[in-house]
Amino acid sequence: MPDRPNPEEILSQVQQEENAELLGKLKVFLGAAPGVGKTFSMLEAARLKQEEGLDVVVGVVETHGREETQERLAGLEVLPRKKILYHNVELPEFDLDAAIKRAPALILVDELAHSNAPGSRHVKRWQDVQELLACGIDVYTTVNIGHLESLNDVVSQITGITIRETIPDSIIEKAASVELVDLPPEELIERLKDGKVYFSDQARIAEKNFFKIGNLTALRELALRMTAERVNAQVQARRGQEPDGKTWPTTERILVCVGPGPGSAKLVRAAKRMAAALRAEWTAVFVDSVRRISSPAFRDAAIENLRLAEKLGSETITLTGMDVAEEIVSFARSKNVTKIIIGKNAKKSFKDFWKGPDLLDEVIRKSGEIEVCVVMGSPEKTVKKTPEEAREKLSLVNYGIAFGIFILCTLVSFLVYAHLSLINIIMIYLLGTVVVASRGERWVSIWMSVLSVLAFDFFFVSPRFNFAASDGQYVLTFLIVLAVSLLISHLSSAIRRQADIAQINERRTAALHGLSRRLAVAIGIENILSVAVPYLTEVFDGSVAVFLPDSKGNLALREAAPKEEKADAKELTIAQWVYDIGQSAGFGTQTLPFLDAIYLPLKGANSSVGALRLKPKDKNRLLIPEQLFLVEAFSNQIALALEVYRLQDSARQSQIEIESEKMRNSLLSSVSHDLRTPLAAIIGSASTLLERDSWKDIREAKDLIKNIYDSGLSLSRLVGNLLHATRLDAGAIPLNRRKVSLDEILESAIHKLESVLAGKAFNINIPKDFPLIPVDDVLFEQVFINLLDNAAKYSPADSPLDISASIEGEQCLIQIADRGPGLDPQEAEQIFDKFYRGSQAKQKVGTGLGLTICRAIVKAHGGKIWVENREGGGSVFKILIPLVEAHV
Repeated sequence: MPDRPNPEEILSQVQQEENAELLGKLKVFLGAAPGVGKTFSMLEAARLKQEEGLDVVVGVVETHGREETQERLAGLEVLPRKKILYHNVELPEFDLDAAIKRAPALILVDELAHSNAPGSRHVKRWQDVQELLACGIDVYTTVNIGHLESLNDVVSQITGITIRETIPDSIIEKAASVELVDLPPEELIERLKDGKVYFSDQARIAEKNFFKIGNLTALRELALRMTAERVNAQVQARRGQEPDGKTWPTTERILVCVGPGPGSAKLVRAAKRMAAALRAEWTAVFVDSVRRISSPAFRDAAIENLRLAEKLGSETITLTGMDVAEEIVSFARSKNVTKIIIGKNAKKSFKDFWKGPDLLDEVIRKSGEIEVCVVMGSPEKTVKKTPEEAREKLSLVNYGIAFGIFILCTLVSFLVYAHLSLINIIMIYLLGTVVVASRGERWVSIWMSVLSVLAFDFFFVSPRFNFAASDGQYVLTFLIVLAVSLLISHLSSAIRRQADIAQINERRTAALHGLSRRLAVAIGIENILSVAVPYLTEVFDGSVAVFLPDSKGNLALREAAPKEEKADAKELTIAQWVYDIGQSAGFGTQTLPFLDAIYLPLKGANSSVGALRLKPKDKNRLLIPEQLFLVEAFSNQIALALEVYRLQDSARQSQIEIESEKMRNSLLSSVSHDLRTPLAAIIGSASTLLERDSWKDIREAKDLIKNIYDSGLSLSRLVGNLLHATRLDAGAIPLNRRKVSLDEILESAIHKLESVLAGKAFNINIPKDFPLIPVDDVLFEQVFINLLDNAAKYSPADSPLDISASIEGEQCLIQIADRGPGLDPQEAEQIFDKFYRGSQAKQKVGTGLGLTICRAIVKAHGGKIWVENREGGGSVFKILIPLVEAHV
């Protein structure tokens, strides 16, 4: 039954509703730009909920100094912010643990796209919101349209500003409700000038850059469109739950019915004009009815009209069914179509009376509330048959086989005539007719049906051996048998036709699935092409080439099969034209049809990503619309795979840029502090020396000079670490290995840190017969300097440092242990990352580069360095170095 609900859809809906009951509900206040009043609207809605008796808590609200927003906070419970220490600065952040522990019915979390301070449980605030929802807490939040990930590039193109903080679109899609907070651009600019968005200095800068009428209008349209699309999706979901399945005309959708005749091209163009005028989506549909024994030429002509619709921007669909009108109306209802465009012949022919109910009348009768637009067309021309189809009626072989079956049926009937009644005799002829009809030759089947009735009458009905029946009731029997024979032959041919259609669709689906399965596991452009090109070569039995653009947009041959295929200047010019214009060219098209190959653009979502050339051995395959459709489907799959990879690569590059920016900021923050301390000491000591003309106590002057010297060494170590980090990352420092004494390297490092290690006791346990180690002594001295400096900073002044060395097989193990605060086991790997400083440290000093340099140097020597907590407190750094020179 067509109106019967889909059990899987019902089950999925029930499961979604059950899951929704366990989770909190998210309401998003969406705006086009800062200052439209999102936070104010959120607070107003929260106060109304509080007045209704709901437990409402403010998790985090950013007022940005706006008095009107601050006033709305009055009377609402506000959770205290959590303080996170980052580079000696305390950053106030949303306290997620406190919010979960408080467990209100509704919590307000402002600025959904905010990035949390390093050290927070989640990197992004939207992840905090997801955890709150998972705990069953309802959340109100705010976000601007520019923060949606899918619109990030669009907003950047409009405003010229790249927004770094984004949220996944799924957050908005899964929200229980989205409320658009709208404000005309002129009013928003007035608010900006009045200081209600930013303070005066910021407002002037914003007005010159972001807050322009054009920018705000475009962003407003994006926000309105996104909200409208969400509402439309909700309408469709709700409509799907209604048992009557009626169309809800919330937005115009057009369906045009396409056939094989030239009049369908007129319908397609009319549908395009109507869709453009209404700004509506439109779809072209061709129904291949299994009742109609349509020829391949008939179907190919219809596909040509579908291709015209596709070129004009339509979605194209081919349906298969028994009832054409029912298929059209059912599909229209499933897509919430508001208008069906269908053609009507200007004149009716005698043949139309034998085709059954008129398609137009049937569609109008079944369409119900859907509007049907009728376009009067010119008389449909008969679709020209192929030579094979023209010869179908005259095929002597087929008629010969049918005649042989007829003779066999007649002989069998003669043999059993004396033992069976006439009703059973006619059944023998019916069996022969079904056998002939099962071959799918309709005219042969009709000829067999008529011949069987005539033979039955002539040979077996009294009086025998003439066509005069003694009993008048046999006339009715003849007519019924003839009708049944014709019906069986027609149905048999229809079943054969349906099987052929299913086989074609199965082959096409299998081919597309095979390519998509292989592309799914291909990573990188070279791998994608190395999978796709040979596959197309195998399917179409020919040569294939793919052209991709360089940074300037000039195409070059990237992959070909066979491999020895080359592209000359002429081919590159054609491929470039196809890529630039976005249209196909070559054999089977309207552009350069004299070529023996077809060139197709690899169309991405917004533009072409390359061009494809296909040259089959039998170029006539490209004249078959089915084959051309398959080529285009393959090219679309390849284009999609290439575009997805490039988008992923672009996202990776963006992430690298973000991380680089963070690293740069961390470096500036760290270095500024570490430079300031020794520079202050140098300046202070030098100024004291300059201010005094004479010294009573020369030792005081020497102390000041020594302070300058020590501070200079500290600066030298800092700059040295920065240079080492840069060169090691770039691989620019070659290793100058030689066998050296571990004692000498260690002694030199301690001497250079004399002022830092003053007062420190050492317990050094290195065997006297310890072998020489093959290392770069200058670089390895830097390892010891960094480790000893690190130990001195993070351990008590009166605690000793323990240094030991031992032989472990063909490697030596060096250990440097202190009695500092130790470290969290989870930080054992992080502590070697750039700019990372252990959370257990009492003082945040240093750049966080020393241990990174140690790991790089040790790794360059083929060794390994790690850290462990020490029994009794403190840390022990362990270095494992090969005694035999490793080639790394």
